[in-house]
Amino acid sequence: MRERVYRSEAVILRRSDFAEADRLVVLATPAGKQRVIAKGVRKTTSRLAGHIELFTHASMLLAIGRNLDIITQSHAIARFSTLRADLSRLSGAYYIAELYDRFTEEGDENEPLFRLLVQTYHVLDRTGNADLALRAFELQLLHIAGYRPNLHNCIVCQEQLDEHADRFSPTLGGVLCPSDRSADRSALAMSSPAFRLLRYLQTQPIEAIEALRLSAQVRGEVEQLLRAYLRRLLERDLRSVAFLEEAARGE
Repeated sequence: MRERVYRSEAVILRRSDFAEADRLVVLATPAGKQRVIAKGVRKTTSRLAGHIELFTHASMLLAIGRNLDIITQSHAIARFSTLRADLSRLSGAYYIAELYDRFTEEGDENEPLFRLLVQTYHVLDRTGNADLALRAFELQLLHIAGYRPNLHNCIVCQEQLDEHADRFSPTLGGVLCPSDRSADRSALAMSSPAFRLLRYLQTQPIEAIEALRLSAQVRGEVEQLLRAYLRRLLERDLRSVAFLEEAARGE
């Protein structure tokens, strides 16, 4: 028989008001994305409210409900206070949550992606390279989700790529060698530094971004290349992209 209560790690992705004093909460968990109810948390006397803030990494006790499970206890493992106090990092946190949300279905178990999510929030909370944390998350999420762009072999002929490769095809899902440029005439121009950065972020642990010192031009180019690929996969930009751009203009 299934237990009536169970414990789970979780990251709070989204919240919305529900009924008179409750909240509907969307969680990322090792067992997959999950919608749950937090009862009474909009009351000023609620002890639970402070432990289900957006992007908090928490340990939760949940009870099986008729339609949706119910959070009965929550203890914050990490609150990411630096992230909350900085608009650039906060906009990145919204973006990461939305990207995770769009690439997952409710109830599909994916512990590696959950661990990547938690790790990325930890890095985003302390790094001086917040934009590169987002790029690393994008590439590693794409790998876990089965959409890894081909950056080491030509997407057409499979020949190993060298420094002369200068076209990225969002349509085909990778880089074209000079001989196969014509396979996608809408492929995007790609500089050599941007190509090296893409390959570095795809193969190195996310913490490795701390060692990078790069120009704004290269950072921006890689952002646009990956955004074009994500737009191709998702068929539109994420809503949080506008928030990211506004935060960048504010800086």
